[in-house]
Amino acid sequence: MKANANVDMDLLAYLEGFITPERKERFLQVLSLRTRFLTVALEDVYQLHNASAVIRSCDVFGVQDVHLIEGRYGQPLDKNIAMGAQQWVDIHRHETTAKCIRSLRERGYQIIATIPGKSAIALPDFELTCPTALLFGTEKEGLSPQALQEADQAVYIPMYGFTESLNVSVAAAIILQQLSTRLRQSGLSWQLTGKEMLEKRFDWTCKTIHSVEEIIERYRDIS
Repeated sequence: MKANANVDMDLLAYLEGFITPERKERFLQVLSLRTRFLTVALEDVYQLHNASAVIRSCDVFGVQDVHLIEGRYGQPLDKNIAMGAQQWVDIHRHETTAKCIRSLRERGYQIIATIPGKSAIALPDFELTCPTALLFGTEKEGLSPQALQEADQAVYIPMYGFTESLNVSVAAAIILQQLSTRLRQSGLSWQLTGKEMLEKRFDWTCKTIHSVEEIIERYRDIS
């Protein structure tokens, strides 16, 4: 269950009576470090365990939104690999790369392609100055020509061995760790808004409570 645009604070307080104080405090702690300044878009990543692992990394590094482009290989998320992360991260599904990029631009994101090789900006040299969507491609083919053409910039991870590429989930984890750390050390306004935090607090509380719909019904009956 998701929060409405305006969260009923009395209902939220009632529902929070069904979770432990420690759980509530944990939600508040995690929300204080959540961001939508960074987001990730996966283009046709057909190996489900890779997509799920990227979603898990987004949760680990505090990135709230993941965009899945499922034009060719759209399949259900592997819940076992994601280890419950899909409960805490918002997943947005798109039919095509064009629709995804259009949606991201409407949300104010610059589009950054991630590619192997050295024909782009090295990750340590990439300047994080505005809301950024990181676009990752398939394991074998990389990003589509359309994605590369529409991207504002491209970045690569410097490598020093014989192997010249990384598994997409490993690459995503490395980039997210570096950029999320750099973001939190910057003076940029990267945190969720108060409204967004409240909506996610309601959402996560509902997801934690067994038979929450029945509990809400009872609350409305006595209100």
